[in-house]
Amino acid sequence: MKWRMLLIGLLLSRPVSAQQVAGPPPAAPGFPTRVAIVSIDGLRPDVALRADMPHLRALMVRGSFTFWAHTTDVAITLPSHTSMLTGVTPDKHGIHWNDNDAENRPEYPQVPTLFQLAKKQSRTTACVAGKSKFRVFAAPGALDWKFIKEASDDEVADAAVAIVREHQPEVLFVHFPDCDRVGHKDGWGTPRQIDAVSHADQALGRVLDALDEEHLTDKTLIIVSADHGGNGRTHGGLDPRSQHIPWIAAGPDVKQNFDLTRIQPLVVATYDTFATACFALSIPPPDHIDGKPVMAIFAQTELLHAAP
Repeated sequence: MKWRMLLIGLLLSRPVSAQQVAGPPPAAPGFPTRVAIVSIDGLRPDVALRADMPHLRALMVRGSFTFWAHTTDVAITLPSHTSMLTGVTPDKHGIHWNDNDAENRPEYPQVPTLFQLAKKQSRTTACVAGKSKFRVFAAPGALDWKFIKEASDDEVADAAVAIVREHQPEVLFVHFPDCDRVGHKDGWGTPRQIDAVSHADQALGRVLDALDEEHLTDKTLIIVSADHGGNGRTHGGLDPRSQHIPWIAAGPDVKQNFDLTRIQPLVVATYDTFATACFALSIPPPDHIDGKPVMAIFAQTELLHAAP
């Protein structure tokens, strides 16, 4: 027991400044060695609760969750996703645009993404996204495998499943776009959007099944979240219907069936997705990040604090 606590202590006390690492450091026993982040674009928490989402609910049962997480102040797709994968505000990463015309705009974020930091540790990376503007994450050398184009949730699931089965990437990001598209066309919380969210859950289930079939589930920290919510046929700004997003984490050493709102001071933000992924993979994050690891999800941190 003593040696195990020492290993965990080394993991928790690692430096937080950016540095070059020759290869992935060893994980503490029971900690994840892989990360899969799944974003359901435009998933407002109450819509998720109304929809038929058995796979999301199963992740909640075997993980930790909150339906009161916050996105960026702009609550727009590309800036918010970039914050999710860099841990900083849009003012820091520089991606303010949200369409397919990137002329006279930054082509890539001005700070390193999770993919770029993972590559510095010789980890394999993949990005599967259903909107072509997600090419901002395909900086040279950042991705080993990618599927970034205008696509449906089903097409995204097809590509993600194929990449998992053929390559088993250590850092995987999957973006399902259809909830947002239906929201803009028919409105947030409408019956059609509820149906689209239920279908997104089926697509999520296919990716989770692929991880399971490749025997990766017990090694992978899975985080499911969103970039923003919405109201009417739009989203953005500080309206709480746009601001609140779900945040569910499951995987090795993650507390099961644990509602993070039980911890009164804790507020999870989209920046924390990046920071939590870095922590799980023992990747030292840059000094400038706004996110923090959501330490409350990990059982071994409590074990460490309880040790004499």
